[in-house]
Amino acid sequence: MMPNIKSAKKRVKVTSAKHDANILKKGSMKTAIKKVEKNATLENLNIANKRIDKACNQGIITKNKAAREKSRLAKKVNETK
Repeated sequence: MMPNIKSAKKRVKVTSAKHDANILKKGSMKTAIKKVEKNATLENLNIANKRIDKACNQGIITKNKAAREKSRLAKKVNETK
C-alpha cells in the first residue's frame, strides 16, 4: 500500500534505498568477520576492525556490538599465535 501524501511517498523511497545500502554494508562486515573466524590472521583482523568501525560510525550497529565483536576477534587471533 502506497501513501497518498507526497512527502510520505518520498520517505518510503528514501527509506528503502537506505535500507538496501545498510544491508550491503552489514553483509560486508559479516563477511570480514567470518574470514577472521576461518583464518585468524592479523591482516584479516585489521580489515574486519575497519569494517566494524565503519558500520558503527554509520549507525548500522551499536557501539557495544562493535566493541564486543572486535574484542572477540582479537581474542581469537591472539589464541592462534
